[in-house]
Amino acid sequence: MATNKFFKSLLFTLTIAINLFSFGIENSSAYPVFAQQNYSNPRAANGKLACANCHLNAKAIEIEAPQAVLPNSVFEVTVKVPYDTSKQQIGANGKKADLNVGGIVILPKGFKLASKNQIPQEIKAKNKGVFISPYSTEFDNILVVGPIAGKKHQELIFPVVSPDPEKSSDIKYLTYPLYAGGNRGRGQVYPTGEKSNVNVFGATQAGQITEITTSEKSESNIIIVNSNGDQTSQTVPTGLSLIVKQGDLVKADQPLNLDPNAGGFGQEETEIVLQNPLRIVGYLAFCFCVLLTQVFLIIKKKQFEKVQATELNF
Repeated sequence: MATNKFFKSLLFTLTIAINLFSFGIENSSAYPVFAQQNYSNPRAANGKLACANCHLNAKAIEIEAPQAVLPNSVFEVTVKVPYDTSKQQIGANGKKADLNVGGIVILPKGFKLASKNQIPQEIKAKNKGVFISPYSTEFDNILVVGPIAGKKHQELIFPVVSPDPEKSSDIKYLTYPLYAGGNRGRGQVYPTGEKSNVNVFGATQAGQITEITTSEKSESNIIIVNSNGDQTSQTVPTGLSLIVKQGDLVKADQPLNLDPNAGGFGQEETEIVLQNPLRIVGYLAFCFCVLLTQVFLIIKKKQFEKVQATELNF
Protein backbone atom coordinates (compact mmCIF):
# COMPACT_ATOMS: atom_id res chain seq x y z
CA MET A 1 0.00 0.00 0.00
CA ALA A 2 2.80 2.42 0.90
CA THR A 3 4.56 1.65 -2.40
CA ASN A 4 1.36 2.34 -4.36
CA LYS A 5 0.89 5.70 -2.61
CA PHE A 6 4.51 6.62 -3.37
CA PHE A 7 4.13 5.86 -7.09
CA LYS A 8 0.81 7.76 -7.24
CA SER A 9 2.42 10.81 -5.64
CA LEU A 10 5.43 10.55 -7.96
CA LEU A 11 3.17 10.28 -11.01
CA PHE A 12 1.15 13.32 -9.92
CA THR A 13 4.33 15.36 -9.34
CA LEU A 14 5.59 14.47 -12.82
CA THR A 15 2.20 15.43 -14.24
CA ILE A 16 2.47 18.91 -12.70
CA ALA A 17 6.03 19.29 -13.95
CA ILE A 18 5.03 18.41 -17.50
CA ASN A 19 2.10 20.81 -17.29
CA LEU A 20 4.36 23.69 -16.26
CA PHE A 21 7.37 23.20 -18.46
CA SER A 22 6.56 21.15 -21.54
CA PHE A 23 4.68 23.83 -23.45
CA GLY A 24 7.03 26.79 -23.07
CA ILE A 25 4.59 29.27 -21.53
CA GLU A 26 6.40 32.55 -20.91
CA ASN A 27 5.80 35.43 -18.51
CA SER A 28 3.14 33.61 -16.57
CA SER A 29 2.73 33.62 -12.82
CA ALA A 30 -0.76 32.14 -12.56
CA TYR A 31 -0.43 28.40 -12.35
CA PRO A 32 -3.13 25.98 -11.13
CA VAL A 33 -0.35 24.43 -9.04
CA PHE A 34 -0.63 27.40 -6.66
CA ALA A 35 -4.19 26.35 -5.83
CA GLN A 36 -3.22 22.68 -5.77
CA GLN A 37 -0.55 23.37 -3.16
CA ASN A 38 -2.73 25.53 -0.90
CA TYR A 39 -6.23 24.03 -1.19
CA SER A 40 -7.00 20.35 -0.84
CA ASN A 41 -10.44 21.11 -2.32
CA PRO A 42 -10.61 24.07 -4.73
CA ARG A 43 -14.32 24.70 -4.10
CA ALA A 44 -15.18 26.37 -0.80
CA ALA A 45 -18.37 25.71 1.16
CA ASN A 46 -19.91 28.89 -0.24
CA GLY A 47 -19.24 27.75 -3.81
CA LYS A 48 -16.31 30.06 -4.48
CA LEU A 49 -13.44 28.52 -6.45
CA ALA A 50 -9.89 28.95 -5.18
CA CYS A 51 -8.79 30.68 -8.39
CA ALA A 52 -10.87 33.73 -7.46
CA ASN A 53 -8.65 34.36 -4.42
CA CYS A 54 -5.78 35.48 -6.66
CA HIS A 55 -7.64 36.58 -9.79
CA LEU A 56 -9.76 39.35 -8.31
CA ASN A 57 -11.29 40.78 -11.48
CA ALA A 58 -14.54 39.11 -12.58
CA LYS A 59 -15.05 38.17 -16.23
CA ALA A 60 -17.80 35.99 -17.68
CA ILE A 61 -17.28 32.47 -19.01
CA GLU A 62 -19.57 29.94 -20.68
CA ILE A 63 -19.89 26.23 -20.08
CA GLU A 64 -21.23 23.68 -22.55
CA ALA A 65 -22.01 20.09 -21.56
CA PRO A 66 -24.55 17.48 -22.66
CA GLN A 67 -27.86 17.46 -20.78
CA ALA A 68 -27.62 13.70 -20.24
CA VAL A 69 -25.04 10.95 -20.77
CA LEU A 70 -25.06 7.16 -20.72
CA PRO A 71 -22.83 5.09 -18.42
CA ASN A 72 -19.22 4.53 -19.51
CA SER A 73 -19.50 7.03 -22.38
CA VAL A 74 -17.03 9.72 -23.47
CA PHE A 75 -18.28 13.29 -23.87
CA GLU A 76 -16.97 16.86 -23.99
CA VAL A 77 -17.23 19.61 -21.41
CA THR A 78 -16.29 22.92 -23.03
CA VAL A 79 -15.35 26.02 -21.05
CA LYS A 80 -15.35 29.17 -23.19
CA VAL A 81 -13.02 31.95 -22.01
CA PRO A 82 -13.66 34.88 -24.38
CA TYR A 83 -11.62 38.08 -24.33
CA ASP A 84 -10.26 40.77 -26.64
CA THR A 85 -7.15 39.18 -28.14
CA SER A 86 -5.75 42.60 -29.04
CA LYS A 87 -5.21 43.33 -25.34
CA GLN A 88 -1.96 42.48 -23.59
CA GLN A 89 -0.97 42.07 -19.96
CA ILE A 90 2.01 43.11 -17.88
CA GLY A 91 4.35 40.17 -17.41
CA ALA A 92 6.23 39.43 -14.19
CA ASN A 93 9.25 41.13 -15.76
CA GLY A 94 7.26 44.31 -16.47
CA LYS A 95 7.11 43.76 -20.23
CA LYS A 96 3.98 43.46 -22.35
CA ALA A 97 2.87 39.92 -23.10
CA ASP A 98 -0.14 38.10 -24.55
CA LEU A 99 -2.70 36.76 -22.13
CA ASN A 100 -2.70 33.13 -21.09
CA VAL A 101 -5.83 31.21 -20.14
CA GLY A 102 -6.58 28.39 -17.74
CA GLY A 103 -9.60 26.44 -16.57
CA ILE A 104 -10.98 24.08 -13.97
CA VAL A 105 -13.89 21.66 -14.13
CA ILE A 106 -15.36 20.00 -11.04
CA LEU A 107 -17.17 16.87 -12.15
CA PRO A 108 -19.49 14.68 -10.07
CA LYS A 109 -17.74 11.90 -8.19
CA GLY A 110 -17.07 8.95 -10.45
CA PHE A 111 -16.68 11.07 -13.57
CA LYS A 112 -13.06 11.50 -14.64
CA LEU A 113 -10.68 12.43 -17.43
CA ALA A 114 -10.97 10.04 -20.37
CA SER A 115 -7.89 7.96 -21.10
CA LYS A 116 -5.98 8.46 -24.37
CA ASN A 117 -7.41 5.36 -26.03
CA GLN A 118 -10.97 6.52 -25.19
CA ILE A 119 -10.64 10.02 -26.66
CA PRO A 120 -11.88 10.38 -30.27
CA GLN A 121 -9.41 11.66 -32.87
CA GLU A 122 -11.53 14.79 -33.37
CA ILE A 123 -11.05 15.85 -29.73
CA LYS A 124 -7.35 14.93 -29.85
CA ALA A 125 -6.92 17.27 -32.82
CA LYS A 126 -8.68 20.12 -30.99
CA ASN A 127 -6.57 19.58 -27.86
CA LYS A 128 -3.21 19.29 -29.59
CA GLY A 129 -0.56 20.81 -27.32
CA VAL A 130 -2.98 21.07 -24.38
CA PHE A 131 -2.27 19.10 -21.22
CA ILE A 132 -5.19 18.38 -18.88
CA SER A 133 -4.52 16.83 -15.48
CA PRO A 134 -6.46 15.80 -12.37
CA TYR A 135 -6.39 18.33 -9.52
CA SER A 136 -4.89 15.74 -7.16
CA THR A 137 -4.68 12.01 -6.60
CA GLU A 138 -7.60 12.35 -4.15
CA PHE A 139 -9.84 14.32 -6.50
CA ASP A 140 -9.53 12.74 -9.94
CA ASN A 141 -12.98 14.16 -10.76
CA ILE A 142 -11.53 17.70 -10.71
CA LEU A 143 -9.62 18.64 -13.87
CA VAL A 144 -7.31 21.61 -14.47
CA VAL A 145 -5.59 23.01 -17.52
CA GLY A 146 -3.25 25.93 -18.16
CA PRO A 147 -1.73 28.30 -18.44
CA ILE A 148 -1.83 28.05 -22.23
CA ALA A 149 -1.81 30.62 -25.02
CA GLY A 150 -5.12 32.46 -24.98
CA LYS A 151 -5.13 33.46 -28.64
CA LYS A 152 -5.29 29.81 -29.68
CA HIS A 153 -7.36 28.39 -26.85
CA GLN A 154 -10.40 30.48 -25.97
CA GLU A 155 -12.33 27.22 -25.78
CA LEU A 156 -11.01 24.68 -23.27
CA ILE A 157 -12.23 21.17 -24.10
CA PHE A 158 -12.25 18.53 -21.35
CA PRO A 159 -12.80 14.92 -22.56
CA VAL A 160 -14.70 13.13 -19.79
CA VAL A 161 -15.78 9.54 -19.26
CA SER A 162 -18.91 8.80 -17.22
CA PRO A 163 -19.05 6.07 -14.55
CA ASP A 164 -21.09 2.88 -14.67
CA PRO A 165 -23.50 2.36 -11.72
CA GLU A 166 -23.59 -1.35 -12.53
CA LYS A 167 -19.91 -1.59 -11.58
CA SER A 168 -19.96 0.73 -8.56
CA SER A 169 -22.61 0.84 -5.86
CA ASP A 170 -21.61 4.42 -4.97
CA ILE A 171 -22.83 5.72 -8.33
CA LYS A 172 -26.54 6.25 -8.96
CA TYR A 173 -28.63 7.26 -11.94
CA LEU A 174 -29.25 10.85 -10.85
CA THR A 175 -28.95 14.49 -11.86
CA TYR A 176 -25.58 15.88 -10.77
CA PRO A 177 -24.17 19.43 -10.53
CA LEU A 178 -21.13 20.37 -12.61
CA TYR A 179 -18.96 23.40 -11.81
CA ALA A 180 -16.45 25.18 -14.04
CA GLY A 181 -14.11 28.15 -13.84
CA GLY A 182 -12.07 29.94 -16.46
CA ASN A 183 -9.40 32.61 -16.28
CA ARG A 184 -7.57 34.88 -18.63
CA GLY A 185 -4.48 36.84 -17.62
CA ARG A 186 -2.30 36.94 -14.51
CA GLY A 187 -3.54 37.25 -10.95
CA GLN A 188 -3.45 40.28 -8.69
CA VAL A 189 -2.37 38.42 -5.54
CA TYR A 190 0.28 35.74 -4.99
CA PRO A 191 -0.48 32.78 -2.69
CA THR A 192 1.78 34.44 -0.09
CA GLY A 193 -0.62 37.40 0.04
CA GLU A 194 1.72 39.80 -1.77
CA LYS A 195 0.45 41.98 -4.58
CA SER A 196 1.61 41.20 -8.11
CA ASN A 197 2.47 44.00 -10.52
CA VAL A 198 -0.98 43.61 -12.13
CA ASN A 199 -2.51 46.12 -9.73
CA VAL A 200 -3.38 49.73 -9.10
CA PHE A 201 -1.03 51.08 -6.43
CA GLY A 202 -2.43 53.79 -4.17
CA ALA A 203 -0.69 56.54 -2.22
CA THR A 204 0.25 55.42 1.28
CA GLN A 205 -0.54 58.86 2.70
CA ALA A 206 -2.06 62.19 1.69
CA GLY A 207 0.36 64.94 0.74
CA GLN A 208 2.44 66.35 -2.10
CA ILE A 209 4.65 64.37 -4.45
CA THR A 210 8.06 65.98 -4.10
CA GLU A 211 10.11 63.56 -6.17
CA ILE A 212 9.73 60.76 -8.72
CA THR A 213 12.82 58.79 -9.68
CA THR A 214 13.44 55.67 -11.73
CA SER A 215 15.64 52.88 -10.38
CA GLU A 216 18.01 50.64 -12.31
CA LYS A 217 15.21 48.07 -12.52
CA SER A 218 12.96 50.74 -14.14
CA GLU A 219 10.81 50.91 -11.02
CA SER A 220 9.26 54.27 -10.11
CA ASN A 221 10.15 55.56 -6.64
CA ILE A 222 7.67 58.17 -5.42
CA ILE A 223 8.27 60.40 -2.39
CA ILE A 224 5.20 61.97 -0.72
CA VAL A 225 5.43 64.61 2.02
CA ASN A 226 2.33 65.28 4.13
CA SER A 227 1.26 68.50 5.87
CA ASN A 228 3.28 67.61 8.98
CA GLY A 229 6.46 67.21 6.96
CA ASP A 230 6.48 63.43 7.28
CA GLN A 231 8.00 61.79 4.22
CA THR A 232 7.13 58.40 2.77
CA SER A 233 8.63 56.58 -0.16
CA GLN A 234 6.88 53.91 -2.18
CA THR A 235 7.71 51.91 -5.25
CA VAL A 236 5.56 51.33 -8.32
CA PRO A 237 6.73 48.23 -10.25
CA THR A 238 8.25 48.50 -13.70
CA GLY A 239 5.96 48.48 -16.71
CA LEU A 240 3.12 50.41 -15.05
CA SER A 241 2.01 53.80 -16.38
CA LEU A 242 1.98 56.58 -13.79
CA ILE A 243 -0.92 59.05 -13.76
CA VAL A 244 0.75 61.44 -11.30
CA LYS A 245 3.72 63.79 -11.61
CA GLN A 246 6.05 65.70 -9.35
CA GLY A 247 4.27 68.49 -7.49
CA ASP A 248 0.82 66.84 -7.54
CA LEU A 249 -1.28 66.77 -4.37
CA VAL A 250 -2.67 63.30 -3.64
CA LYS A 251 -5.08 61.80 -1.16
CA ALA A 252 -4.50 58.62 0.81
CA ASP A 253 -5.09 55.53 -1.37
CA GLN A 254 -5.38 57.67 -4.50
CA PRO A 255 -4.27 55.63 -7.57
CA LEU A 256 -0.77 56.40 -8.78
CA ASN A 257 -0.93 54.32 -11.97
CA LEU A 258 -3.37 53.14 -14.60
CA ASP A 259 -5.08 49.81 -13.99
CA PRO A 260 -2.99 47.26 -15.99
CA ASN A 261 -5.37 44.34 -15.49
CA ALA A 262 -6.67 43.00 -18.79
CA GLY A 263 -7.96 39.65 -17.53
CA GLY A 264 -10.29 38.15 -14.99
CA PHE A 265 -11.81 34.96 -13.60
CA GLY A 266 -15.34 33.63 -13.94
CA GLN A 267 -17.23 30.56 -12.80
CA GLU A 268 -20.46 28.88 -13.87
CA GLU A 269 -22.40 25.74 -13.04
CA THR A 270 -24.80 23.43 -14.83
CA GLU A 271 -26.39 20.02 -14.38
CA ILE A 272 -25.84 16.69 -16.07
CA VAL A 273 -27.99 13.56 -15.91
CA LEU A 274 -26.48 10.09 -15.70
CA GLN A 275 -29.16 8.31 -17.67
CA ASN A 276 -30.15 4.66 -17.26
CA PRO A 277 -30.26 2.97 -20.70
CA LEU A 278 -33.25 0.89 -19.55
CA ARG A 279 -35.21 4.10 -18.97
CA ILE A 280 -34.58 5.11 -22.57
CA VAL A 281 -35.62 1.68 -23.82
CA GLY A 282 -38.73 1.86 -21.63
CA TYR A 283 -39.56 5.34 -22.89
CA LEU A 284 -39.15 4.27 -26.52
CA ALA A 285 -41.34 1.21 -25.86
CA PHE A 286 -43.98 3.46 -24.27
CA CYS A 287 -43.89 5.84 -27.26
CA PHE A 288 -44.19 2.89 -29.65
CA CYS A 289 -47.21 1.55 -27.72
CA VAL A 290 -48.88 4.98 -27.76
CA LEU A 291 -48.23 5.29 -31.51
CA LEU A 292 -49.53 1.78 -32.16
CA THR A 293 -52.65 2.49 -30.08
CA GLN A 294 -53.32 5.66 -32.08
CA VAL A 295 -52.94 3.76 -35.36
CA PHE A 296 -55.36 1.06 -34.22
CA LEU A 297 -57.77 3.75 -33.02
CA ILE A 298 -57.72 5.46 -36.42
CA ILE A 299 -58.20 2.12 -38.22
CA LYS A 300 -61.12 1.26 -35.93
CA LYS A 301 -62.64 4.70 -36.51
CA LYS A 302 -62.44 4.23 -40.29
CA GLN A 303 -64.12 0.80 -39.96
CA PHE A 304 -66.89 2.31 -37.81
CA GLU A 305 -67.45 5.08 -40.37
CA LYS A 306 -67.77 2.48 -43.14
CA VAL A 307 -70.33 0.52 -41.11
CA GLN A 308 -72.35 3.68 -40.47
CA ALA A 309 -72.26 4.60 -44.15
CA THR A 310 -73.46 1.08 -45.10
CA GLU A 311 -76.37 1.25 -42.63
CA LEU A 312 -77.48 4.63 -44.00
CA ASN A 313 -77.61 3.24 -47.53
CA PHE A 314 -80.08 0.56 -46.43
